Amino acid sequence: MELPTPADLRQRRTDLELTQSELADRADVSQPLIARIEGGDVDPRLSTLRRIVTALDEVEGGIIRAADLMNEDVVSVSPDDSVSEAARKMEAEAYSQLAVIQDGTPVGSISQSELVHLDEADRDESVEAHMAESFPTVSKDASLDEISNLLDHYKAVMITEAGSTVGIITEADLAARLS
Repeated sequence: MELPTPADLRQRRTDLELTQSELADRADVSQPLIARIEGGDVDPRLSTLRRIVTALDEVEGGIIRAADLMNEDVVSVSPDDSVSEAARKMEAEAYSQLAVIQDGTPVGSISQSELVHLDEADRDESVEAHMAESFPTVSKDASLDEISNLLDHYKAVMITEAGSTVGIITEADLAARLS
């Protein structure tokens, strides 16, 4: 993620015809802080910068969040399920990977590429014995940019709320939404 410079923030604010006070109200920070950031007098915390950029994005309109993109119907397996059960679910749903979820929490993932090398005897083993790391998790408020960056490196992104899985986003979901 490329961080905006003070000049970038000032330019974007003025392009949107916002005063420093209006931006401060929208970002829930003080107007003097906006002035100091734009003047280059202070380096804001990442969380403060995120609130300012989010406020600017919202003024521009059309900001897409994880909640807008996610599939709430998450097809998954548990770590205790057999590998053959995971393979059956993948085939039935035409998915190349599945989230591994235990008690609502993502704990891993399993994909066809992990299953293709297994022999017949391994098909009765648990998913836990063959699963890979979990897909990254974000909140429903995560932006399209955050999700896109994660999907550059992972096959899916899990959406969680209070630690429980509430949705999933894959590259196919992103492509369908943006086409």
